This record gives sequence, structure tokens and C-alpha cells, in this order.
Amino acid sequence: MTDGDTLNRFLFEHTRVRGELVHLDATWRAVLERHAYPPRVRELLGEAMVAAVLLSTIIKFDGSLTLQLTGEGALSMLVVQATSRRTVRGLAHWHEPLPEAGGLGELTGNARLAITIDPGQGMDRYQGIVALEGEPDLSAALAAYFSQSEQLDTRLWLAAGPERAAGMLLQRLPGTDEDPDVWPRTVQLADTITDPELLRLGHREILHRLFHEEDVRFFESEPVSFRCSCSRERIEHMLRGLGYDEVQSILEEQGGVEVTCEFCNQRYHFDAVDAERLFASADQPDVPPTRH
Repeated sequence: MTDGDTLNRFLFEHTRVRGELVHLDATWRAVLERHAYPPRVRELLGEAMVAAVLLSTIIKFDGSLTLQLTGEGALSMLVVQATSRRTVRGLAHWHEPLPEAGGLGELTGNARLAITIDPGQGMDRYQGIVALEGEPDLSAALAAYFSQSEQLDTRLWLAAGPERAAGMLLQRLPGTDEDPDVWPRTVQLADTITDPELLRLGHREILHRLFHEEDVRFFESEPVSFRCSCSRERIEHMLRGLGYDEVQSILEEQGGVEVTCEFCNQRYHFDAVDAERLFASADQPDVPPTRH
């Protein structure tokens, strides 16, 4: 088993078709260590994390891509965030009973898929939303999303197990290829990959297995890791947003303010002294710098 926690880009020379491969090992296990997900939820979350990493290559600058599923079924919410620095985090909310069989629709109910791109550096965010209408799995849902929202032919192959999650993306960029059959041919070849092969084989092995008769350029690997963007400073900003009276009410009732990040289970505790300091610093007027 090779290529753990790495992303590789590749392209088909002299065509408008590009691709990516990713394997998540320690990154995926880091998510599973923080929450005990049932098998069906775990599989979908792993696929979503792989998909978000694959799609994150479209982000410019120091930004992020968030993939979110919300529905009325047993799986009520799933959210994954990947960044241009190749970090990823994710979580899912569900309730029992979970359906024993069926596709994505049976698990999520009347759901929608949203992809939000934040390019960073103060630039405007972009969000695309589509309703899930009978797609059997996440790969099909994402293909429908790109067809409707981006008008780009995009296909993904996703797999997730208890120890590893993996995926491949093919995308046809705008423009005309000299060979009109290159896109259907590459998709047809890619469709022969199995989940066990996707999880077990290395990136170069997968490309050779699928496209050994094609002229493929393979790029250097990029490391991928689990990382949460929560911090005490972010929590302090959130508490300031609640207001002094609300925070004091929580302190009187509970003796402290305890905030737990859902992504990483990191706990942040604030006592009465912390709260007074927090709002005292928020009320301090800005002092212009002194020049000497």
C-alpha cells in the first residue's frame, strides 16, 4: 500500500482532459478517532473528504472549499472543508434508525448539495447549490452538480474503508479536443476501476492499469493532512458575538463556558475571569501608534 496521504495531478497530453488521484490514510483515521460513525455514515464521510481534496485544486490563493450535504433523512448534515494548503477536516450528523439499504437519497432524504469556494485574501466567496434528485451515490451527485452549476464534464470515483479513503477525478476543461473521443474513452477506461483497486493500488499503478495506452503526464505528489482551523481566538470572537449578558448568563448557570469544536473535539474553557478579560479587551479603544 503506497501513496498514503498524497494528492497527484495528471493530464492527458494534447487534450483538454485532466485528472487527480488522492489517498487518505492517517488523515482519514484522524477523523475516525474523534467520532464513532456507523458504517454507512463513515463511508459517505470518507468519500466526501476525498472529493473535497480532489476539488480543492480549483482554489486560487490561500482559500478553502466546503462541501456540504443537508437533508431531512437519517443523515441530516455532512460537511467537509479542504484548503489550498491540502488540509482537510469533516464531520457528519445523523440519527437512528439508519436505512439498511438504498442509495444516497434513502440516507439523506430530501437533500441538497452545496459547494462553497472561498478564494481567500478578502475576495468574494462563491456558492453553488443543487437539489439531489435520485442520484445513487456521491459521485453521481457531484457529476450532476458540475453539469448543472459549472457546465463542466466532471467524473469522480470514490471509495472509503475503515483505514483508508481514496478517489480519482477526471475533468474536461473548456475548449475543443482534436480527438473527439478522448473524453468518452478516458471515462470508459476509468469506469473499470474497482473500489478495492482504488484503495489498494498506488497512484502510478492505477494510471498504468487504466491508461497505459494513453500519453499521460504525471505531476509531483502533494502531501495531504488533517487539520482543524479552530482556535481559542476564534472561540473568543464567537463569544463576543453572543454578548456580555448572554455569556454571564451561561457562567451563572453552568459555572463556566465550555465550547467543543465538532470537527476535532478540542475543548475550550472560559471562567468568569476569562470572560471579564475577554469583554474588557473588546471595549478598549484603539490607540494610535506612537512615532519616535
